[in-house]
Amino acid sequence: MFNTLASRGPSTYGAIDLGSARRVVLIRQRAGQADAQEFLRALRRRYRGPGWLWLLSDRASAHTAPQTQALADRLRIRFVWLPRQAPELSPMDQLWRELKRLIAANRQAASIDALAADAAAWVLMLTPQQAHRKAGMASKHFWLRKLLQNFWRPT
Repeated sequence: MFNTLASRGPSTYGAIDLGSARRVVLIRQRAGQADAQEFLRALRRRYRGPGWLWLLSDRASAHTAPQTQALADRLRIRFVWLPRQAPELSPMDQLWRELKRLIAANRQAASIDALAADAAAWVLMLTPQQAHRKAGMASKHFWLRKLLQNFWRPT
């Protein structure tokens, strides 16, 4: 299984399975180490198989913290670090960008909690085809396309 992790705003974590486009979203009050760890637990609950999960991620301190790394190892989650300052490589970041354009831009939310709930609902309500397209994974120029086509077994 191959997922990408990204967090935006103070409280929303998300991952998209690069093969199936299934998404996991977790809303938290903060974006700290404990929150990143809770997201890893949520991700593992969603993907219960015995194999390792490979998680594309940025190098946020909450992700690189020794305690987060130890938990990831216990949960059989391996991080694959994206280059610094390269959000265009993260399919989940592409979904966040589209979400901001469609859901958050030039709109007044009742509260930050309401905005986070709307964001999560939008990400989760996309069809797999819509998620693939909006995350840039359907592009013939998607940087992991050959990996997915040539090396990825269906899960």
